[in-house]
Amino acid sequence: MEYKNDRLVMYLHGGSGNHGCEAIVNSTCHMIEEIPKLLVTNSEKEDKYYSVAPLCDILQERKIAEHFFAHVWYYAWRMIFHDPESFMRYRFRDVLKKNLAPLYVSIGGDMYCYELSKKEAMVANSTFNRAGAKTVLWGCSLEPELLKDAEVVADMKRYALITPRESITADALREAGVIENVKLYPDPAFSLLPESIQLPAGFRAGNTIGINISPMIVRNETVSGITISNYKKLMEHILRTTDSSIALIPHVMWNYNDDRLTLAGLYEEYRDNDRVLLFEDMSCQKLKYIISQCRAFIGARTHATIAAYSSMVPTLVVGYSVKARGIARDLFGTEDNYVLPVQALSDSEELICAYDWMMAREEQIRSRLREVMPAYCERSARAGEELRRLWQELH
Repeated sequence: MEYKNDRLVMYLHGGSGNHGCEAIVNSTCHMIEEIPKLLVTNSEKEDKYYSVAPLCDILQERKIAEHFFAHVWYYAWRMIFHDPESFMRYRFRDVLKKNLAPLYVSIGGDMYCYELSKKEAMVANSTFNRAGAKTVLWGCSLEPELLKDAEVVADMKRYALITPRESITADALREAGVIENVKLYPDPAFSLLPESIQLPAGFRAGNTIGINISPMIVRNETVSGITISNYKKLMEHILRTTDSSIALIPHVMWNYNDDRLTLAGLYEEYRDNDRVLLFEDMSCQKLKYIISQCRAFIGARTHATIAAYSSMVPTLVVGYSVKARGIARDLFGTEDNYVLPVQALSDSEELICAYDWMMAREEQIRSRLREVMPAYCERSARAGEELRRLWQELH
């Protein structure tokens, strides 16, 4: 299929096997239903399997590593002519030159949080800008320390629009002098609509504690084994002191970063306990429905916790980055007690203490979420007006 330049292009999407990525695409597409959209993806197979296929056109980006001669040619070109954009011109060749679109939206919200993907995002931004298009950094989080780098600040100023998803990032951008193109909006996934499913026997709606853990937070721990130890002791604590069920809920299913592998280890000891359930892979909307039926949620993946927050479920985030801290601060005025930094874990019962603190204030937290969340989710959906405005200006 030939893709012409009459679509808004979403790029730097890793695939819907990360259901946070899927949730961003899904909710963004619903915000701007009338605008034709093309998703350039790293995994066409994943995106056609889950929820986004009916919402936009899908195009598999070119993978230079899979084509030996192209890889050698472009590598040589890059080295000889000092042209870092050459790989990007190959990767996005189908949406450049004669198929250049007017607007490109980077939907990898935390691309700048990791060194390798930061370079990727910066080169992609300069490539599209040099080609004559406008770019948007959509629903992003940035560590304030990053914005002390003049090269990053210059890159931020290339975007026609940046929508930070929490105030720590927005404040850091402002302090770095990136002001005119910045509009603060909650993460697009706050407006994601759940899709109901039949819940399994043993799931007690309103009396099940949802638990999510990721290989990524385990990799960020500073004491070896401390994260898994905390989660195991928490499960024992819930089973011993309450009549609640426990739902182990994955949110990323990539081969190299699969929540199911970590959760399976937690489940193994309790597979004969009908109060402990392990959920399998499904779309972001179905996962949000499961999370919405929980009494409380303890989660590591940002978009799993967003699903909980936006469903008015009291939530404890086992986090490691600015996005976890920033969202909690915007919702509650502080991240203290609402975010447990995995890097700070040193005792095997810290998660129990944080959980007990939350459950002692369960109704107070739920009341706070009921108070702020409707307007917060509505503002999330209104971010689409910014894309609509840019689209209309370019047409």
